[in-house]
Amino acid sequence: MLIELPDLPLPGRGNTIERLRGLASLGRADLVACRLAEGHLDAVAIRDELGDDQPGDDSRWGVWAAAPSAVRAERVDGGWRLTGDRPWCSGAVWCTDALVTAAADDGIRLFAVRNEGPYAQPLDGTWPAIGMSGSDSRTVRFTGAPARPVGGPGKYVGRPGFWHGAIGVAACWFGGATGVADTLLAAARAGNVGPHALAHLGAVDVALASAWAVLADAAGRIDADPRADAGRLALRVRAAVESAATEVVDRVGRALGAGPLCLDPGHAQRIADLTVYLRQSHAESDLEQLGRLLVDEDPHWIPGSRVVEEAGW
Repeated sequence: MLIELPDLPLPGRGNTIERLRGLASLGRADLVACRLAEGHLDAVAIRDELGDDQPGDDSRWGVWAAAPSAVRAERVDGGWRLTGDRPWCSGAVWCTDALVTAAADDGIRLFAVRNEGPYAQPLDGTWPAIGMSGSDSRTVRFTGAPARPVGGPGKYVGRPGFWHGAIGVAACWFGGATGVADTLLAAARAGNVGPHALAHLGAVDVALASAWAVLADAAGRIDADPRADAGRLALRVRAAVESAATEVVDRVGRALGAGPLCLDPGHAQRIADLTVYLRQSHAESDLEQLGRLLVDEDPHWIPGSRVVEEAGW
């Protein structure tokens, strides 16, 4: 697969909004290409944040860190070796290199691994997907793969950038939703819809505008304090964008019926791709986590204001 990797700003460097805009634009055009590019860009940001300065300018990176995993890391003379199966490896053949989490004696660590045989082998039959089929997210089997540690134990999930990357994924979802909305917009501009479909188009516009406002606000917050714990922010952003994208898919379907799903291969594939991609969300589990955080923290629903109890109302 030929994918032109964009040069987008790193998060938290004062121009995060352009990073999110770039990811959203990729998602609008092609969600599979966006998924692979997002993984590469996230890997670049992770390596920068954790101080991994090894050369890699011509590499195509993936971040293969989804749980669960049976990959073990063993320290050997001269370095580390990884052995075990890692599921959900997007770009299983496309990636030249990957950041892979593995269990070591001192905890979960992140490693840079060259994606080449005989040490790394994608397993046939482990990605029978229709949605996001082109992402080739097969299980990869590592067999004594030479690996370079990137950061120490727990550093992958313990850094602020973990949440910046999660917000980047939400920007990809947003882009996919705008691609779905484009089908309805084109039908409306061609005069092929009735008043109910136009009402759905108006509601789609509201949903997308609201989701982008949340993403833009998050970009500003990340740039204002890039080292802050952005966990609650990321949970809120991802939930808001997922909700908007789900509404867009539903409203476009209700407005246009089965026609585009059956007669427009591009639209049908985009719906399938976005449906799978959105399931990177943890749904109610993430909402529960957000709710628990709000029990102990001021939600700042009105920025700059105090909670009602503190104000004495």
